[in-house]
Amino acid sequence: MKASFWHEKWKKGEIGFHESAVNPALTNHWHALSAVGGRVFVPLCGKSLDLAWLLSQGVHVIGVELSEIAVQELFVSLDMEPAVSDVENFKLYSAENIAIWVGDIFNLNKAWLGEITAIYDRAALVALPESMRLEYARKLIELSNCATQLLVTFEYDQSLHQGPPFSVPESAVQTCYGTRYQLECLERKAVAGGLKGRIAAIESVWKLTRNINP
Repeated sequence: MKASFWHEKWKKGEIGFHESAVNPALTNHWHALSAVGGRVFVPLCGKSLDLAWLLSQGVHVIGVELSEIAVQELFVSLDMEPAVSDVENFKLYSAENIAIWVGDIFNLNKAWLGEITAIYDRAALVALPESMRLEYARKLIELSNCATQLLVTFEYDQSLHQGPPFSVPESAVQTCYGTRYQLECLERKAVAGGLKGRIAAIESVWKLTRNINP
């Protein structure tokens, strides 16, 4: 997916992927991350309500997002006045316990982020076509040093929907992360009402734990 695709979506307000409530996958399985008091990285974070929930749990939130519109709207929703600074080809929006990098995750520098305790990926891997997933997974591993992940994926007949979100079956998760992580499926259920309200789909919630002997 080209960056222009997402910029256009936010510019036009075509953000059906933005959820109007905190995702149950996060609230139900947050404990699996063991990240209380830590630093949680949220890739392709948009203006997700999940970020406010994470802040309420006493963690430091670090996000990356292509759209500056999304990040500006996020801080309005948080009722925070961010400090904004330029860091190379990124803009950094920051306030108490939250830092959001505006730019392309593939250009993000590990040294800028500091230590990452855990990753919450609800909308990043599923937003990327198959051709980009391995590169994305490698980047996440590089940035976080294989921090524990809570990952949400969907499985459905890809011929029925062009994506995103894309269908990411267990085999794809294994391909992306199997050599560096142990994979545990915490939950697997049918998407109520179907994906996009019309496509039968399965949602899976994964815990990815660093493999001691990769």
